[in-house]
Amino acid sequence: MKLLFPPQAALGTNPLTLAAPAQNGDSFVLDMATTAVAVGKIEVQRRKNESIPENWALGPDGRVTTDVDVAFNTGCLLPLGGTEQSSGYKGYGLGLLVETFCGILGGEELLGTLPRSDWLTGSLYGPNVRRWMQTSSGDKVNLGQCFIAVDPECFAPGFQGRMSDLLGYLRGMEPSDPEKPVQVPGDPERKHMKSVDEQGGISYHQNQLKASAELAEKLEIRPMATK
Repeated sequence: MKLLFPPQAALGTNPLTLAAPAQNGDSFVLDMATTAVAVGKIEVQRRKNESIPENWALGPDGRVTTDVDVAFNTGCLLPLGGTEQSSGYKGYGLGLLVETFCGILGGEELLGTLPRSDWLTGSLYGPNVRRWMQTSSGDKVNLGQCFIAVDPECFAPGFQGRMSDLLGYLRGMEPSDPEKPVQVPGDPERKHMKSVDEQGGISYHQNQLKASAELAEKLEIRPMATK
């Protein structure tokens, strides 16, 4: 993530998640990056040899780029919301919130003062986190995570019923496009799971299959079976 906007990345995609149960097996499940997109979407566009939208990433000069290779190599993603003019500072703030809980709270008092080999055990934060694609250095990832469990019954009874009521209300709203009903977080994934079950497998782009086969050959293992 860029800090509006120096020419280097300082935060990760810093995802946050919330899962809340409703009735009859239903649930609200949010899982989102605090950047405009996750790095995986940049990688998918790269494998498809397609450019990226203007509000996804920045080049090494701190300017918005649509060049997928530049975005992939710099790893400088715009915060959720995009530029400051479109409220990107809110995504930046959310990213720092996650960094505080998952990085700072996890401890690491000796950052930057001693060689990596002498650092205390703890979670890294900010620019000290190893880039995801750099696996040959031998450095530990040391990514911090924070889990918070809340018992709804400690507040008021009937949580799942109210959750179901809210989800039902949102899904029942009249959509602007009749072909695209209103959904809640978790619905697209449930729909995709159903589609995969019906198809009997996952559909991949041809370039993804090619990359997988090349990796299997490099590792001297059996390639992924396809239909």
